[in-house]
Amino acid sequence: MDEISDRAWTALAPHLSGKAGDVGRTGVDNRLFLNAVFWVARHGCAWRALPARFGKHDTLRKRSRRWAQKGIWQRLFEAVQEPDLDWVMLDSTVVRAHAQAAGSRKKAASAEALGRSRGGLTTKIHALVDALGNPLRVVLGPGQQADCRRVAELLPAAEGTSNVLADKAYDTDAVLASVAALGAQAVIPSKKNRLVQRVIDRNLYRDRNKVERFFSRLKQFRRLATRYDKTASSFLGMVHFISALLWLR
Repeated sequence: MDEISDRAWTALAPHLSGKAGDVGRTGVDNRLFLNAVFWVARHGCAWRALPARFGKHDTLRKRSRRWAQKGIWQRLFEAVQEPDLDWVMLDSTVVRAHAQAAGSRKKAASAEALGRSRGGLTTKIHALVDALGNPLRVVLGPGQQADCRRVAELLPAAEGTSNVLADKAYDTDAVLASVAALGAQAVIPSKKNRLVQRVIDRNLYRDRNKVERFFSRLKQFRRLATRYDKTASSFLGMVHFISALLWLR
């Protein structure tokens, strides 16, 4: 399917910029625009490869970038959430960056969430998901950056949870302190070099696979399985849009 569902459109439409009654220019067809962005995300193509039925590709590309810069994609993502906060899960996934994602002269690569390693340029998507595996917050970082470095940006969305699940990469004193500040329990296995090994609920920890399933669903969209965008804001905007649709599937 190359179009968003009726259910998704009904949920997203009230939060769109450019709808009738908004200050400024009214969008000609907001649903057609969302379908165009969805088509690009699904097929991983360049904007110029969009079928003619969607309109001028450069106009659509610029509008998508503008929405990313203004935080509209993130607003849509947050508007559709109905989280189950019995417990939450942290994890990250690495995305290979295409050659055309490099070359931004305005900022350093790290400022655009690009990191260089033996495998080339990569970006890491860090996510916090709820007890059902639905995304609550996503942020970007360079591919070589440690997972624990982005926890401070993710955990505020987990306020009210009882447990935070994560793998050993998150077993740092700073992360444990942040979880404790939430009033939650850290269900995080201890690293071997810890003098005192924590006892965790292994049955609950097995549920952590739901965050990995979220990444699997996200990467079914070729535009997210490989990064083509030069700017972190444009790539994150696409992640926010598809994450919103995953809530409405």
